[in-house]
Parts: sequence; structure tokens; C-alpha cells
Amino acid sequence: MRSPTEVIYWPCVSEKGTRLASSHNQYLFEVAPDATKLEIRQAITALFGKKVLRVNTMRRQGKVRRSRRGEPGRKNHTKRAIVTLAEGQKIETA
Repeated sequence: MRSPTEVIYWPCVSEKGTRLASSHNQYLFEVAPDATKLEIRQAITALFGKKVLRVNTMRRQGKVRRSRRGEPGRKNHTKRAIVTLAEGQKIETA
């Protein structure tokens, strides 16, 4: 079994993330690309000690970029998780 810090990379502090946290008690995290929903749930419980109701995941395609020399390249693919906590529980991300 992997440690929780190998599964959860960092919280995503963005407009969407803060809107979800304030209105729906959901938190957005960048996670390992091969992490399962069960691993994410266990990692959040171990790191923050909160009860997780639901975990939704999404894979994000890496954007195509060009280097300084004009060579085509690609940013890394990422995976995000939206974690829904039980009523009355909160995570301080900032």
C-alpha cells in the first residue's frame, strides 16, 4: 500500500476549487495518475482525518506546447479528484 502523500499531490486552488468548497463542501486535489477512488478516499482520511462521502475523478489531457526552438512538445497528463466530505466537515487548503 502506498503512503497518502504518494496518492495525493496537492490541493488545486482555483476558481472552480474555491467555488466547490464554499457551496458544495467538495474539495479539488491533484492525484497520482494511477490512483483509484478507494486509495484517494483512504489517503484523505489518513491525511486530514475527515469522513469522505464520495470521490469523483477526471483525467486531464496534457496541452500541446512548443519549446523555445519551435519544437513541438506536450505537458504531462494529470488526474484530479473531487472529494465530497460529510456535513459539517471542512479542510483548510490555503
